[in-house]
Amino acid sequence: MAAFGHVPCMPAEVAEYLACRPGGVVVDGTLGGAGHARAICRRIHPGGLLIGIDQDPDAIRHAADALAPWGPAVRLVHDNFRHLPSILAQQGITHVDGILVDLGLSTHQLEGSGRGFSFQKDEPLDMRMDPRSPATAADLVNGLPEAELARLFWEYGEERRSRAIARRIAAQRRQAPIRRTGELAGLVAAGAGPKARHGRIHPATRVFMALRIAVNRELEALEAFLPAAVEALAPAGRLCVLAFHSLEDRIVKQAFRRLGGACQCPPGLPRCVCAQVAQVRVLTPRVVKPTAQEVESNPLCRSCRLRAVERLAP
Repeated sequence: MAAFGHVPCMPAEVAEYLACRPGGVVVDGTLGGAGHARAICRRIHPGGLLIGIDQDPDAIRHAADALAPWGPAVRLVHDNFRHLPSILAQQGITHVDGILVDLGLSTHQLEGSGRGFSFQKDEPLDMRMDPRSPATAADLVNGLPEAELARLFWEYGEERRSRAIARRIAAQRRQAPIRRTGELAGLVAAGAGPKARHGRIHPATRVFMALRIAVNRELEALEAFLPAAVEALAPAGRLCVLAFHSLEDRIVKQAFRRLGGACQCPPGLPRCVCAQVAQVRVLTPRVVKPTAQEVESNPLCRSCRLRAVERLAP
């Protein structure tokens, strides 16, 4: 396993909104490089407990070393945060004081995992955060119908040239399966056209993001997790989410509005009939973004968006 060199995004803002205290029970649902987890452990010591979850076994192995100084005050679980209710039940915990999820890729996943998350390396076309997952990116690229590939690139990657890119991929895979990230990145660049090849971002960026989201079922996991996480919070407990693209952030924003009691009635009704009851207080009416200084020192944070809520008493 390559060494972790990941720097967590927005650590000061996470500390402010998570508001950890000594003796608290806190869940880090995405351990990654354990940067946020270490900061949490320092704030809940003494007497606190961290439940650290990650679907990437490399992250679990790294966290076991990084968090060793806190000994039994840390419990590590190799699983997806979407299974939070069953994870807490297995740990004998009913409610927690704080939950954090950081939805971005770690530096290790991009640069050291060898699983094809980055188009800047020529690696196997895998993209599974959990190697136990059944389908790889190669399975999708080579197995989905052309129209389904185009839909995936459009819906998950917001790629405007999705049909042309899918057409190029379908033509190539009829000759031989596409197995490497370098090959896929070249096909995407060819299908995107000359204007995209000279644009601000690499033409493969959105396609690789779309495939990663689909392989790991990220949006589905997030939608299932958010209401379950609020249910797991004790009164005054806090949930903090770091999102890195518009699809994730939109899901979080809408879920927090709904959980905060915003009316869900269709437009045009003369009065509210949904009787929505607030379960949380939204702490971030406007999304929180990293400072210019942080983006300069840690460019991976440039698209980070933080939202947080506090559980209301029933």
